[in-house]
Amino acid sequence: MRSIRGSGLFSGTGLVIAGLVATLAAMAFPLWSYADRSGTGVDALNAGTVSTGYGPLSAQDRDFVTKVRLAGLWELPAGQQAQERGTTEAVHTAGEHLVEGHTFLDRRVRDVAARLGLELPNQPNEQQREWLGTLGTARGGEYDVQFANILRRAHGKVFGLVAQVRANTRNSLVRDLADYANTTVLDHIEVLEATGLVDFEALARDAAGASAPPLTVSPAPPGPTVSPGLPVPVSPSPARTYPLPPAATSPPPRGPTEAPRSTG
Repeated sequence: MRSIRGSGLFSGTGLVIAGLVATLAAMAFPLWSYADRSGTGVDALNAGTVSTGYGPLSAQDRDFVTKVRLAGLWELPAGQQAQERGTTEAVHTAGEHLVEGHTFLDRRVRDVAARLGLELPNQPNEQQREWLGTLGTARGGEYDVQFANILRRAHGKVFGLVAQVRANTRNSLVRDLADYANTTVLDHIEVLEATGLVDFEALARDAAGASAPPLTVSPAPPGPTVSPGLPVPVSPSPARTYPLPPAATSPPPRGPTEAPRSTG
């Protein structure tokens, strides 16, 4: 009986060609799926980024600027409180560093926000008000412990964000602000740990069980903005009020051709 040979697509040559085509398609699929498809990291970055005279401003950049302002709105009053209520010299010193660091950093962040046309909050968020409330009811040695651990935990969480923004931002103003924030946060971590009251085991457990925090993104610059209202005073203690930093203002962003103002 004469053997039957395949022909066309189902011949030996056809099968080899079909195999090569399938291999090339499989190799090309990841490139289409992950590099160019909508919803990827690059796509999300571009979608949340706006142009400014100081370089692209991403959603993460705006989140960072907002969080720097929020940090000062509660840590500055907490530092003032520690200078009065702390029972050890180390706690007093930590309070002084908080006040000095956030007074300086708050001036910087308000300047950056004004030049980028960003709106800033004028009162602490709900979590921060709870922390101030906890400190406001503590006394004596218990106050020292609560102060050292609440503030150290908060600084540890923001430390990673500062490093990430500094490494990735394309905006020169945000980059400079991250430099200042990195120096300030590290200094505060060191003086809080110098109190000898930080529970490192609790910090490790907290970090292990933590999930990624949601973004608190400041709105993209819409052009001229209305200045926010006066800050709402926060009173950690019924007996004493600790003033907040000055209210943030948001004048129109500067033109793209204007050279950045020195931050030195």
